[in-house]
Amino acid sequence: MKTKDLYRTHIVQVEIPEGLNIIFGQSHFAKTVEDLYEALVTSSPSIGFGIAFCEASQSRLIRCDGNDTEMTRHACKAAFDVGCGHSFFIYLKNAFPINVLDRVKNVQEVCHIYCATGNALQVIVAETDQGRGVLSVIDGGAPLGIETEEDKQIREKFIRTIGYKK
Repeated sequence: MKTKDLYRTHIVQVEIPEGLNIIFGQSHFAKTVEDLYEALVTSSPSIGFGIAFCEASQSRLIRCDGNDTEMTRHACKAAFDVGCGHSFFIYLKNAFPINVLDRVKNVQEVCHIYCATGNALQVIVAETDQGRGVLSVIDGGAPLGIETEEDKQIREKFIRTIGYKK
């Protein structure tokens, strides 16, 4: 087997507007967009979302769908900018990834979730003559310290304020 050592790496900044969240993953089949749509639309009557999936063969198009035009536009832009075969982006509003992540992971063709976040996001991409692939993600910033007792109280209050604990 012939191997090549030549590749280029790129760092792609993914735009996540304030108040939105994303799920970034990898899948393997053309029906991904339709199956993800069904999983999301049945999760909550108030969720707004957009999905984009990068085909890796045949037409190699970015397949898009969603119930919110703005979210779908954001998903398509992220998918185009990252440009890695079989990757997908879901942009969410009126929901957090925690609300739908199990449904997304249970879609048959979903292979891997790289991240689910509302933080600043960079995707490290390798590019060869064949195409592009995800090496890793940088989700948010590096830690600034270790949680104090006061920080713990703030965290616990926040989680309860947004309704995830009583």
